[in-house]
Amino acid sequence: MKQDLILPKSRLAESLLECGVVAVVRGAEAAKVVNIARALHKGGVTSIEVTMDTPGAIDMIKQVVSEIGHQAVVGAGTVLDAETARAAILAGAEFIFCPSLHEDVIRTAKRYGKVVIPGVMTPTEIINAYEMGADLLKVFPAGVLGPRYFREVRGPFKHVPLMPSGGVTLENAAEFIKAGCVALGVGGALLDKEAIKQERYEALTERASQFVQIVSQTRKGL
Repeated sequence: MKQDLILPKSRLAESLLECGVVAVVRGAEAAKVVNIARALHKGGVTSIEVTMDTPGAIDMIKQVVSEIGHQAVVGAGTVLDAETARAAILAGAEFIFCPSLHEDVIRTAKRYGKVVIPGVMTPTEIINAYEMGADLLKVFPAGVLGPRYFREVRGPFKHVPLMPSGGVTLENAAEFIKAGCVALGVGGALLDKEAIKQERYEALTERASQFVQIVSQTRKGL
């Protein structure tokens, strides 16, 4: 896919949504990040976010882009300012994830033609972010709010694409999709720390496959 990632931004957004799962890779060791990304991709997760609060995140993004950027969409997460967004984009990030709403980050991502997904929580933040030009909206922390929140907030905001992140698990993934979420941001429930420590990457592949299957089956039932 990397050759195509000169793709129009709309196609990048479609790529993010296609499998319905964005993997949030936080605190990974540099020596393991490519194997983690490969394991997730093997399980069907084709959107991989490396968080910028991970030591060496810029080099990790470069590594993952170099190794699997032709197959997956690689982005940066926990982006809090325009400078960090630009650094991540220059390293090869194709999308920018934020835990909160920062207009300068949205503006920077749009300037470089990248997908930007700011973090929001309230209805006011949702509509403000959408009007600023966000491509998707990350509702955080989703585990605290729960699927019912998404059902309610989509009443007036059916046209706004929402993605839960923070607290998404195998047990509640289907409910978030049923509530109208366009995709899921998944971290700890997908990236088993013990499996990574023991380099049992097949466990990550299996978990990724489970999440992708849940999303696919739930979408078909809607």
